[in-house]
Amino acid sequence: MTSSPLASEAQADRWDARVWGLLILLCGVLFLDGLDVSMVGVALPSIQTDLGVSTSELQWVVSGYVLGYGGLLLLGGRAADLLGRRKILIIGLSVFAAASLLGGLVSDPTLLIATRFLKGASAAFTAPAGLSIITTTFAEGHVRNRALSIYAACGASGFSFGLVLGGLLTEIGWRWTFLLPVPFALAILAAAPRLVPKDTSADPEAKQGYDVGGAVTISSAMLLLVWTVVQAPDSGWGSTTTVLAFLAVAALLTAFVTIERRVAHPLVRLGILRSGTLLRANLGAMTVFGAYVGFQFVGTLYMQRLLGWSSLETALAFLPAGLIVAFGAPQVGKLVDRVGTAPIIAIGASAFVVAYALFLGIDASPVYALTILPTVLLLGIGFALCFPSLNMQATAGVHDDEQGLASGLVNTSFQVGGAIALAVVTGVIGTGSGGRTDAASLLDGFRPGIVVVLIVAVLGLIVATVGVVAARRTVVGERRTALVLARANANARDESDPTTWADAA
Repeated sequence: MTSSPLASEAQADRWDARVWGLLILLCGVLFLDGLDVSMVGVALPSIQTDLGVSTSELQWVVSGYVLGYGGLLLLGGRAADLLGRRKILIIGLSVFAAASLLGGLVSDPTLLIATRFLKGASAAFTAPAGLSIITTTFAEGHVRNRALSIYAACGASGFSFGLVLGGLLTEIGWRWTFLLPVPFALAILAAAPRLVPKDTSADPEAKQGYDVGGAVTISSAMLLLVWTVVQAPDSGWGSTTTVLAFLAVAALLTAFVTIERRVAHPLVRLGILRSGTLLRANLGAMTVFGAYVGFQFVGTLYMQRLLGWSSLETALAFLPAGLIVAFGAPQVGKLVDRVGTAPIIAIGASAFVVAYALFLGIDASPVYALTILPTVLLLGIGFALCFPSLNMQATAGVHDDEQGLASGLVNTSFQVGGAIALAVVTGVIGTGSGGRTDAASLLDGFRPGIVVVLIVAVLGLIVATVGVVAARRTVVGERRTALVLARANANARDESDPTTWADAA
């Protein structure tokens, strides 16, 4: 849906001002998402104190965003493919700006969570639209890898700046963490009509056959799934409410698959899920983001509640990870060109496992350089390697008409993984501490939470290892095929060469 002149310019090794303008704007959208999420994460303890909410209620400030984001991403991705990527990007960003403004003004916890849901829902449309504009503008290979590396680095930079800005703004008042994204969003909205190419006409037949039934069932299933896993720690994983909710999710997913098999223009072409590479990318996304969201929740509470650090001190403690990603991620495209995505994801997954294992050694009086900093540095390495590589792997080999779908799938995996891991970690923390607030009780809750995070990271490493094995088998198979063809061609040349016949005689 991007214009062909701009797409052809994007294939050159040196990009002109139009290409850079488009890429910088799309990076700005991702920067804004990272900025918003990290600022609010740092402000959570202040929000809890000011509004008087419990820890389980507090997680909904995060989970409300994840609910809207993870629940509607597939719908947002396919809507971008069929209705126009620029149109979806602008509408979604407008809703994001309005919800940010409203969130900074409300005082009721329920309304605050509602604005977070709206922001997540808007991001569910802007994220796949932005990523699919990149993947349809920059051709698969080193050009797209370069663009996605820069794109990932900007997202990490937004997260890093958000940590610092969140810490500074929280010292003034947590509401400013909600209000700050508004001018950023308005600036991007002002530039979007000039920098983002107009949408080309989509297939009229596909528009008329828009899969309403599939959209309703999959969105309902994802919303209910995220809500259930977030609510389960309070209501109980084995409670009647939780079990019935999971059964309802299964029924909705079954209905969705049935619909997708029958409609002429499915919301999700089920055949895309046969790709082992795509499945591993999505599983990897779930584990990477799931483990990190759980870790950030535990780490923030540990630093501010148990150690008594300010929000700014907490932000600065996490900052080295963001800096590593900001400066390291742009170089990942070159590594992918040489060795592929699978080995890089495996190395990043290993860094995550070691990082979380080291954090198990936390106590009530840590030495930052010995206990916390090594974990933070390894997290930066893991993200710098995994985030761009997973996006590359998830969109590789996908036709332009389904890039929005592929982008929606991988972003859904990131968010659903975060929601599930955060729900489990929150429940474990509450059980471990027993509601007590002394240092020993808090540590009794934090350590099991980190164990859950570590288990999720180990699962990610297993998936990444399977990917390395599969990639090696593919390379070996390709080499064998090439060797057979070379031998066949050599034999054919020998049989057609008269001098060979004479030598044989």
